[in-house]
Amino acid sequence: MVPRHARRSGSRPVRRYSRLDILRYGFIILGGLIVIRLFTVQILHNSYYTALAFNNHELFQDLFPERGDILVQDPYSATGTAPIVTNRALAEVHAEPIHIQNPQTTAEALSPILHITVADLITQLDKPNDPDEILKRRVPEEVVAAIAELNLPGITFRQEQWRYYPEGEYTAHLTGYFGYSDEDRKGQYGVEGYFDTELAGTPGFLKGEKDALGRFLTIGDSFIEQAIDGDDVVLTIDKNVQFYACERLKAQAEKLTAKEGTVIVLQPKTGAVIAMCNYPSYDPNTYNQVESIDVFINSAVSDEYEAGSVIKAITMAAGLDRGVVSPTTTYNDVGQIVIDGYHISNFDGKAYGSQTMTSVLENSLNLGAIFVAQQVGNEALYQYIHNFGFGESTGIELLGEHDGDVAELSKLKDIYSATASYGHGFTVTPIQLAAAYGAIANNGQLMKPYVVAERQQPSGDKIVTQPQPVRQVISAATAKTLTAMLVNVIDYGHAKRAQVPGYFLAGKTGTALVATASGYDAHRHNDTFVGFGPVSDPQFVLLVKMNEPNGVQYAEGSVVPVWGEIAQYLVNYYQIPPDRQ
Repeated sequence: MVPRHARRSGSRPVRRYSRLDILRYGFIILGGLIVIRLFTVQILHNSYYTALAFNNHELFQDLFPERGDILVQDPYSATGTAPIVTNRALAEVHAEPIHIQNPQTTAEALSPILHITVADLITQLDKPNDPDEILKRRVPEEVVAAIAELNLPGITFRQEQWRYYPEGEYTAHLTGYFGYSDEDRKGQYGVEGYFDTELAGTPGFLKGEKDALGRFLTIGDSFIEQAIDGDDVVLTIDKNVQFYACERLKAQAEKLTAKEGTVIVLQPKTGAVIAMCNYPSYDPNTYNQVESIDVFINSAVSDEYEAGSVIKAITMAAGLDRGVVSPTTTYNDVGQIVIDGYHISNFDGKAYGSQTMTSVLENSLNLGAIFVAQQVGNEALYQYIHNFGFGESTGIELLGEHDGDVAELSKLKDIYSATASYGHGFTVTPIQLAAAYGAIANNGQLMKPYVVAERQQPSGDKIVTQPQPVRQVISAATAKTLTAMLVNVIDYGHAKRAQVPGYFLAGKTGTALVATASGYDAHRHNDTFVGFGPVSDPQFVLLVKMNEPNGVQYAEGSVVPVWGEIAQYLVNYYQIPPDRQ
């Protein structure tokens, strides 16, 4: 019998672990895990955890500048100016659906205040797991107060700075708007676009330490680079002239169901633009609601069109300046001529017989303009048209300016010079045309048109625009002779409705058929009247243009009456002394 405690030969004793052994091994395993974790954090993921810890204790924050205002002249205000673009603190109304217990009741309470249907509100509010929904942007203070009084759970507000355009559509094409381009907000069109960088200012930067609650600590290592606000831009525009001119343009364009319209008023001695607007216009406060983005385009600087008979004054200026014609020079108007195989006639197809150069402008005779062009010569005519500023941008401080197109005229062929002499075959912009007539009014000197009077920097410094002569286009004597001839156009020609009692005014009408791919459309025309006054001391150049008006045949019935109304307003507003008995 084998004893109870005897062991078989070759058997190993059974190891029994004490509690101390288990604890020891446990510490060894835990230590190993800690080493592995430290290796991961400090070696493998060092940069990530360093940044995470840094962000928990360090504060970085961009400081945003205030965007500059845009102002216009207003003699009736205390400061002499009035803002047409400024910043306005408006609220966003937000909903936190996760905190809204009764979407139906909340929607019914908000609907009449926000002017959003109950159904649309419920769609946003009835989302139990949604932390945030924007219900409405640009909410004024009184609406916020009305909602706050309801004390609705889950409804909050956030303040935001928005651009505000108090004059709306009346200055839209001057201002442009501040809106989104891709993902960024920046100035679009007009002065907002042209001076986007200057208006925007320079962002600042805040670096420092924060406590456990995320609050900025004034002690410790901190750095603040202050934001620099944007410049204020003061325009040459007169608020009151702008409003009146735009109102008259809009009324006439709507009456005649015109496709487009433009008004420009500028000072001939300086080139400063006093008024500029287009029809149709838009409200920059709600720019995202327009039916077509074409309405954003400032036609006063962008519309390239054949101006028609207003160019006859430019042709006549070339003839007078070169001494090849005088106001009393005559030619025999036979009603139709042939040049390079093309038949050209007067606008009414009539023959006028013996006519002076003065009557060429009074009766707006195409053949008379061609006669002058032939005396001047193709190359010289092209040079005068170029010197008057056509075919190149004026450099006015507005986005979207076009050059016009004088390429055909530059070929120096007889047919191109002939059609150009009465305003066809090359294109101009309204601002070019207004500036060219400004040269006639300014003793033959062309001035660069400008719309910015000064930029006011946050430091208090001002960058003032100085009038800039471009070139002497014609002699002062030529300008005075031509001015007298253009007075006859208003007194005895096709522009009698432009007359203002007590004043000598000068101007020229233009009615141009609309060019198409197959020729000119006899049923569609663009009308222009441009002139200046009083001729004894010209204070303004005024251009009125209308595209495709209905119910009238010529510029005499569409733009001339508007020109006369605005001219009457200008002499009254500026209290210009009469120069005529």
